[in-house]
Amino acid sequence: MKTKKLINDGARAVDEMLVGVLAAHGKHLYAVDGSPRSIIAKDGPRPGKVGLVIGGGSGHEPTFLGFVGKGLADACAVGNVFASPPPDPIIECAKAASGGAGVLFMYGNYAGDVMNFDMAAEMLSMDDIEARTVLTTDDVASAPRDQRQKRRGVAGNFFIFKAAGAACDLMLSFDECERIARKANDATYTMGVALAPCSLPQTLRPNFDIGADEMEIGMGIHGEPGVQRDKLLPADQVVDDMLDRILAEMSPSRGDKVALLVNSLGSTPLMELYIMNRRVSQRLADIGVDIHATWVGNYCTSLEMAGASITMHHLDGELQTMLDHPCDCAMFRAG
Repeated sequence: MKTKKLINDGARAVDEMLVGVLAAHGKHLYAVDGSPRSIIAKDGPRPGKVGLVIGGGSGHEPTFLGFVGKGLADACAVGNVFASPPPDPIIECAKAASGGAGVLFMYGNYAGDVMNFDMAAEMLSMDDIEARTVLTTDDVASAPRDQRQKRRGVAGNFFIFKAAGAACDLMLSFDECERIARKANDATYTMGVALAPCSLPQTLRPNFDIGADEMEIGMGIHGEPGVQRDKLLPADQVVDDMLDRILAEMSPSRGDKVALLVNSLGSTPLMELYIMNRRVSQRLADIGVDIHATWVGNYCTSLEMAGASITMHHLDGELQTMLDHPCDCAMFRAG
């Protein structure tokens, strides 16, 4: 059974989306001439500043291009739906973002992205632009704790990019920007739950099968298998399962601070997200963990997938400073 989408042609969906994005957010963004998949912050790059280039497949909006702007990412390379951008738009992003102090590449840990960003970094070195990479690996479900380097990057990108963008905007050194980005990644934990599949614009077919009364804990944002499929449970029990897995790794102490993201995977409405947030808040209060800031809504989606994710960012003084630093992006503002 085919799904319904408000598109013209699946093969043109990403490029037509980008035309609409620039029409709506021209104050913040522009595309490189001749490279429409290279989206640049109008008020981002400047001399002496470490450039921050993010990127990945389309279909996760506002990740990635929504986080391009002053105080966060300087540029975003845009791929096809659920596919890495090729090296060329990444290179154009890096050139536009380069202020002579190096360029930091940040993206989720997926094989295609790693290959193409690494190729871009090699080619940039021929133009004397140094690019370093910090992969995001916040998805607790995607690999065991002792193999964290194999984990995927999902909604935790929101906090990890935010910390790195603040460090870059504060004109910190290349080494310091890289260190803070890695520290932010190490302090970020995400668990998701899927209730129903999404469908790609090109196929209009569900990208996985799940029963009408089932849920899957830990499913990835492209439909990668999770860690447990079960009958759909009440929201509090689902949240408890997700939180237990996060807290077992994060091991917060009474009095610690976290930032919290309760994220829709696309079609789960705010009502349900706030019901989830209520339970998270209760659980953290019970163990004496302070919530410094909360975001609830669509931040890292999977087209129209039904489901949600919970991300916790374990704060210390430095990461809180980065989180609170102002930014002004196309689809996100803080400070």
